[in-house]
Amino acid sequence: MSWTWEYVFGAEEAARTAPPAFLAEIERKADELVRAAEAQYLHGPTHGGGDPRGDDIVVPGGMFSYQIVVRSERVYVVQLTYLGF
Repeated sequence: MSWTWEYVFGAEEAARTAPPAFLAEIERKADELVRAAEAQYLHGPTHGGGDPRGDDIVVPGGMFSYQIVVRSERVYVVQLTYLGF
C-alpha cells in the first residue's frame, strides 16, 4: 500500500463546484500532509496506536478539514469551505 489522499463524504461533492485555484491549493496542502504522514508512520498497516487527531488548514480562498487514517495510509479531506477571500 502507498500513502495517498482523497476527498470523502460531502467534500467530494463540494470539490465539483469549487474554483480550480482553490482546489489546487487544497491539493498542494494535502500532498504535503501525505508526505509528512508517510515519513512519520513508516509502517502504516501495522500501526498499533490510534490515529492522530484531524485538523483544519486555511488556504487562499477558504479552508479544509482532514483526517489521517494510519492503517489505511490515507489522508482524507472531509470538508471544504470556500469563502472567496
